[in-house]
Amino acid sequence: MSVIKTVIASCLVSSVLLSGSAFAAKGPSVESVDGATTIGPDKAKELWLKGAVFIDTRKTADWDAGRIPGALHISIKKPEFNVNNIASQVDKNHPVVSYCNAQLCHRAANGAKKLVEFGYTDVYYFRLGFPSWKNANYPYE
Repeated sequence: MSVIKTVIASCLVSSVLLSGSAFAAKGPSVESVDGATTIGPDKAKELWLKGAVFIDTRKTADWDAGRIPGALHISIKKPEFNVNNIASQVDKNHPVVSYCNAQLCHRAANGAKKLVEFGYTDVYYFRLGFPSWKNANYPYE
């Protein structure tokens, strides 16, 4: 009986590891998101100056280390990233920017995708994210 349990356990562990579901995405994030406009730091600042809402999709430790002024912190990996919560803070026709920690961070792309799915009509995907904002010497807190 213990041999069968060992074989089954080994098969389950192998299938989880091979599926990749146990690990975060690797490699660069996508360059574009259907329904969203990919932007760099200059366009991000222009939108920020015009009052676009920025959603910081990063984990709390990254948020605490620095962020774009006025951004909302709604981590893509938390239950708070849902249509009702976001709609209570951002009108669906208002420009909204999803950002995280540059092209190796997949949270901004996932956030932009979700915003489009939620019915937002003016979505921006800031792929280069907070590091490029900071490197451009734009204000941060």
